[in-house]
Amino acid sequence: MQPIQGLHHITAVTGDIQANVDFYRLVLGQRMVKTTVNFDDPGTYHFYFADETGSPGTLITFFPWQNMPRGQVGNGETGAIGYTIPPQSMGYWRERLTAMGFSPGQTESRFGADVIPFTDPDGINLELITSESPVNFQFWADGPIPHQHALRGFHGVTLWLAEVEQTAALLTDHFGYTFVGQAGNRYRYQAPAQEMGVYVDLLHRPGQPFGRFGVGSVHHIAFRTADNAEQLEYQQKLAEAGVSVTEVRNRIYFQSIYFRTPGGVLFEIATDGPGMNIDEPLESLGESLKLPPWVEPHRAVIEQSLPPFDLKPVTPLEAING
Repeated sequence: MQPIQGLHHITAVTGDIQANVDFYRLVLGQRMVKTTVNFDDPGTYHFYFADETGSPGTLITFFPWQNMPRGQVGNGETGAIGYTIPPQSMGYWRERLTAMGFSPGQTESRFGADVIPFTDPDGINLELITSESPVNFQFWADGPIPHQHALRGFHGVTLWLAEVEQTAALLTDHFGYTFVGQAGNRYRYQAPAQEMGVYVDLLHRPGQPFGRFGVGSVHHIAFRTADNAEQLEYQQKLAEAGVSVTEVRNRIYFQSIYFRTPGGVLFEIATDGPGMNIDEPLESLGESLKLPPWVEPHRAVIEQSLPPFDLKPVTPLEAING
């Protein structure tokens, strides 16, 4: 079996559709590469933001559940999502976030990298983490961020856990991750690929409260497998180890299996393909509502039930700052 190659996507919950779309497109400069519905709840949108083509390792997705109460991050959840930026972009991103009404926290140092913490409009903990390592992200040339400062996909995630041993064993024994360092109560694990989203940090928080799921919570994190055959190998391996793993679920743009980790975090293993452009051309990704074939006959009813939102024009930061 090939080791897991890193993160595929991260899915969270938003409560304000327009604020969510504006933040990830206009502030972070992520392209909206897919507008579809939650396949398990087709009366709800499912938004995908990523690099220009929707590359695995850059995809953050959202379920807009507008009537859900605000969540509270705690043990058993993804506590923070990290994006990679070049070291020379620290000043740019501090200025950009401040100019657009957000308040980046004090710069932290972590495993030799600088970290800018901040939150999105729903209170999700985000981090911009510096790295010199080159990555093969697809730059969104029509976006608001210059190439030299654009987000380079995910750096990784931080899981908040009451105990770390069982989740650590899952990462090393089943996923092929390697333990690469400890800083206080933070334990870092790395996928072998030299790509995006290769880090998982386990933050040990014994005795702290568990999270309360709601708006601003991360629903699940998904890891990459190359194809369906490799995914089935992982499904079998996990089942043989006593993990309660789901059947393969058709997500059109990838295939998925799910399971709950010992620490309480929901994991997904997703295939890299077919990809975001299977049902619309690259030049118009995300601009129209795409439905899976089994709900397409109900399009008229679904479209009436979904609230409208605007894809506002992209404005470069240079115009904002003068």
